[in-house]
Amino acid sequence: MKKFAWLLTLVVALSMILTACGGAAPATEAPAVATEAPVEATEAPAATEPPAAPAETFRVAVIMPSAINDLAFSQSMYDALVRIQEEMGGPDAFEFVYSEGMFNVDDAAAAIRDYASQGYNLVIAHGSQYGSSLQEIAPDFPETSFAWGTTAETFGLPNIFAYEAASQEGGYVNGVLAATLSTSGVVGVVGPIEVGDAKLYVDGFKAGALATNPDVQVNVNYIGSFSDVALASEAATTHISAGADVLTGSAQMVVGAIGKAEEANALWFGTQSNQSSLAPTIVVASQVYHWEVALREIISLINTGTLGGQSFKADLANGGEVVEFNADYALSDEAKALADSTIQGIIDGTITITLP
Repeated sequence: MKKFAWLLTLVVALSMILTACGGAAPATEAPAVATEAPVEATEAPAATEPPAAPAETFRVAVIMPSAINDLAFSQSMYDALVRIQEEMGGPDAFEFVYSEGMFNVDDAAAAIRDYASQGYNLVIAHGSQYGSSLQEIAPDFPETSFAWGTTAETFGLPNIFAYEAASQEGGYVNGVLAATLSTSGVVGVVGPIEVGDAKLYVDGFKAGALATNPDVQVNVNYIGSFSDVALASEAATTHISAGADVLTGSAQMVVGAIGKAEEANALWFGTQSNQSSLAPTIVVASQVYHWEVALREIISLINTGTLGGQSFKADLANGGEVVEFNADYALSDEAKALADSTIQGIIDGTITITLP
């Protein structure tokens, strides 16, 4: 009897255990309390939603003929790319790489092709000497955008943009000031090669000087090189020996000319980049290129599917050119007012620049 009672007790216990285990809801089903959630909780909280996919980084490669700190042509593009990167939110949104000192056109062409093969969104050949290379390379990479300057020529290709500077405008302003400040009546110009924005600048400078003082003597010397610092120094020395007390010039070789101007205490007017730091006591003003005006348009077009076929111009009106005055040079109020009124006259069209 005791054995039967013990077996009966065991059966009852096993029955209770099986009921407890077998009656539980399967693990794949939510507990009852969760299935009866209030209405306001049926939509997942914002914090649980997957974040939006980040925008793809816009990648740019640029080939430049000189150093990024040349205080001239190459630095003008490097500074513009830095400003674009800041505007777009940093390197995660806008990444750029560069090859500097690419004086050799064949080396530059190899760099252009290499960057294009790496899938950059935009490859910039920053130099008019790279045009023929770009014309040959661009058709091999129809999904890549290219840009070059200074020029308006796209070769009729759908993936080449072009950009140029109306450098005669800032040149004209500098010429007006040069004629105003010169006491000898002789002004010297050290030009590189008689092409592109360099020639426009020189012609605009001369026009501004003569419009201000028809009797001023503007001596122009093209040295035949964008990079030969020694030749630029020699040209500046020649101008100073001829009585010039104000000098200007274009391209990266002007560091030599500025050095000679500083030695002679002759005034200097710069272009392409702000050159005040080279000689703070003699640099009066610099026309500075802001290529980001063109770059913004180019990037926007690429992002909407247009890979080229258009050209852009930087000028005083659109902010692509800015005349920056050297804070360390004591320019008179009258001269500053004349410069400001000249800038405004060029912008509103009341001043017409007539080039030779």
